[in-house]
Amino acid sequence: MNHRLIYATVAVLLVSGCDSRVSHVEAEMSRIQQEPALALPAAPVFEKVPQFEYAAQALRSPFLQNSLYTELKVRAGKKVSPNFAHIAQPLEAYPLESLLMRGVLQDGGKVSALIQAPDKQVYRITVGSYMGLNQGRVVALTPERIQLIEIVSDGQGGYVERPRTLVLVGQNA
Repeated sequence: MNHRLIYATVAVLLVSGCDSRVSHVEAEMSRIQQEPALALPAAPVFEKVPQFEYAAQALRSPFLQNSLYTELKVRAGKKVSPNFAHIAQPLEAYPLESLLMRGVLQDGGKVSALIQAPDKQVYRITVGSYMGLNQGRVVALTPERIQLIEIVSDGQGGYVERPRTLVLVGQNA
């Protein structure tokens, strides 16, 4: 029976602690409504901006590619694209900047160049060989240099040919 008295006392205390707070909220709302309203700052006055009339509609847009570049590309008349079916040659695995021209061989009228790869392997190339990461095709060989044509992206979804040159490196390099 003693337990029942303790449970009843605890229940009464808990229920009496759950006082309704609505009256407290209503009292606080009426106090806030009694306060005077705050003054709002005046709206800013904006100056009238003079009207501008654009008169260069007939001129070339500075946001489009250079018209001379477009004209030259059209005049060339050939569409450049890499040959994805091309079987890669060993020197196409290296960036062109990492390849060194070490010498030239002449066998009758045929000229060959010796190219050293970064792994120190030396390769023999002729006109028509490929080297570099951008399908660089050798177009001319002289005792001092190799001239290539690479196919690189033009940044606008197409490709352009870019000439490059590899020069002979001295023995001490």
